[in-house]
Amino acid sequence: MTHDSILIIDFGSQVTQLIARRVRETGIYCEIHPFQNADAAFAKLKPKGVIFSGGPASVTDEGSPRAPQAVFDAGVPILAICYGQQTLATQLGGKVEGGHAAEFGRADVEILKASPLFEGFWEVGKRYPVWMSHGDRVTELPAGFEVVGTSENAPFAIAVDEKRRYYTTMFHPEVVHTPDGGKLLANFVHGIVGLKSDWSMAAYRQEMIAKIRAQVGTERVICGLSGGVDSSVAAVLIHEAIGDRLTCIYVDHGLMRQAESEQVVGMFRDHYNIPLVHVDASETFIGELEGVSDPETKRKIIGRLFIETFEAEAHKIAADGKGAPTFLAQGTLYPDVIESVSFSGGPSVTIKSHHNVGGLPERMNMKLVEPLRELFKDEVRALGRELGLPESFIGRHPFPGPGLAIRCPGGITREKLDILRKADAIYLDEIRKAGLYDQIWQAFAVLLPVQTVGVMGDYRTYDYVLALRAVTSVDGMTADFYPFDMAFLGRAATRIINEVRGVNRVVYDVTSKPPGTIEWE
Repeated sequence: MTHDSILIIDFGSQVTQLIARRVRETGIYCEIHPFQNADAAFAKLKPKGVIFSGGPASVTDEGSPRAPQAVFDAGVPILAICYGQQTLATQLGGKVEGGHAAEFGRADVEILKASPLFEGFWEVGKRYPVWMSHGDRVTELPAGFEVVGTSENAPFAIAVDEKRRYYTTMFHPEVVHTPDGGKLLANFVHGIVGLKSDWSMAAYRQEMIAKIRAQVGTERVICGLSGGVDSSVAAVLIHEAIGDRLTCIYVDHGLMRQAESEQVVGMFRDHYNIPLVHVDASETFIGELEGVSDPETKRKIIGRLFIETFEAEAHKIAADGKGAPTFLAQGTLYPDVIESVSFSGGPSVTIKSHHNVGGLPERMNMKLVEPLRELFKDEVRALGRELGLPESFIGRHPFPGPGLAIRCPGGITREKLDILRKADAIYLDEIRKAGLYDQIWQAFAVLLPVQTVGVMGDYRTYDYVLALRAVTSVDGMTADFYPFDMAFLGRAATRIINEVRGVNRVVYDVTSKPPGTIEWE
């Protein structure tokens, strides 16, 4: 690809990915690289501008992360955020100190002087809400810098060197809690760096089709469909590139939501006419999972059985007389790539284990085709629309790899899965009837490992408690519960209790998800 680009140097912030999201929303291609690889990335990418992320370290500590000197020597515009501001100030001769009052959360920035960074939306003499997250502060600016914005505990909240086109903020413009942050980032990449929007899914589609054809040549590809958006979009894109030399394998583990397996099979076989092997392995999966309560053990069982089933089907395809597949297609996304090279280690292993069930083993000895590895989740959805996948599929709420197995805490039984599947379907049906599905980022039911005594009509019952969950989110990193009115909750709970035998009480979970935490299942 030949797009002009922005390099984002990652110093370990938990929201670095949001910087890339916001930049790409402006139509500009960008990549994230950890600080220790930034020198090589800068030389290879040849970006027109660079953004320094925030990070958890203190620049006052010996050995703390620094930006490569090559970035400063190149004379490209720089936007330095939080820790990025501090390391830039330190490296250019300024001073950073700890021990001052910290700022975490909402703050107000007062604009002291005009700057191209916030031209068109922030005015001199007025105050604007931003999101802070810092303990140390810059106490002495490098030569050539001036303060154009200040806050209560960050006297240099915005400091700039207009001549060298260096711009720094102590707040985080990338998070939704800074309402005008997207505009600030757009001003940087368009107005200051001077880039034009040329990053679109229409262009990506054509570029990636050509790349897949060049990579695969005349060979065959197999793709493991999970039923989710990522693997489905990857499969449709690869099929457009190489046609029937792609074969998809859908391992039905019996842990999908109601009717989803039928929808996936129907879409690929009937709508797209993509060669598909549908393996109904539900008896095997549920049989081994029955009675298992530990969530990590569940994931390991599901992952092992998926690999065993997939390998067996791959061997059958190799023996069909058309030549053995030499390429394996995967729906790897850009966040997976970033986490695999992140210097911080941090929570990524826990989060990936939480959502997924493991990858295919190296012993399969196949070359990878990963057409989505440069995309974020929202970009995958946009590509899916570009490819013509139905909106009802593209807009589906996220569903974890282990499926209902982790929405059924405690021991799994066929009876409990059946109860959960029916209740979940009713809940989503009521959400759709109320016209709320697209306003909610994720909604699902959880069958709690708790039974209570209740009275239904003239009978006493001893049945399960079902929890309902629904959250709103822009990026999936922070979220808040959806504020259903009591009339809706009453309708949903009444239908579930009346129509699903085995549930006698329904509760609604109003827990929020702060930054840096994993999912709730």
